[in-house]
Amino acid sequence: MTIRYLATLCTLALATAASFTVHAQVSRTFIDGRSGADENVPPYSGAVLVGDTLYLAGALGTDENLEVPDDPADEARNVMNAIKKNVEAAGMTMDDIVSIQVFCTDLNLYQAFNDVYRTFFTQEYPARAFIGINTLLFDARFEVQGVAIRR
Repeated sequence: MTIRYLATLCTLALATAASFTVHAQVSRTFIDGRSGADENVPPYSGAVLVGDTLYLAGALGTDENLEVPDDPADEARNVMNAIKKNVEAAGMTMDDIVSIQVFCTDLNLYQAFNDVYRTFFTQEYPARAFIGINTLLFDARFEVQGVAIRR
C-alpha cells in the first residue's frame, strides 16, 4: 500500500468517526410518548424533539371522547390546540413552527380553517400546504402535522 492510500483511509476513518460522534450526541425526546408495551395505546408519539427540531405527528380536532364537533371552527380550534400542546411541551411556541400540512376532507372549509388558524401565530406564518383528502380517522374534517425549530 502506498502512503497516499493509507492517508486516504485514515482520513475517511476519522471523518466517519467524527460523523458518528456528532450524530450520537443528538438526543431524542418523545412528547406524549407511547410505549410499545401497551397494545391499547396508538403506536405513535405526539411529537419527537431531536436537537432543536420538533417533528409533530398528525393531530385531529376531536374532543376527549374522540367525537368531532359539529362546528368546523371548533374542530379547527381543537386541532390547533392539540398542536400547540405538543409544541409547548417541547418548550417552544407556535411561532417556532416552520412548516405545517393541513389535511382536509372538504376544501370548502378552507376559509373557516384559516379564520381559526391565524389566531395561533403572532409572527410570520409557517410554510403550509392545505391538502384535500377523502377521509380521516373518526370522520374528522382536519388533520394537522408539522415541524418546529427552536428560534
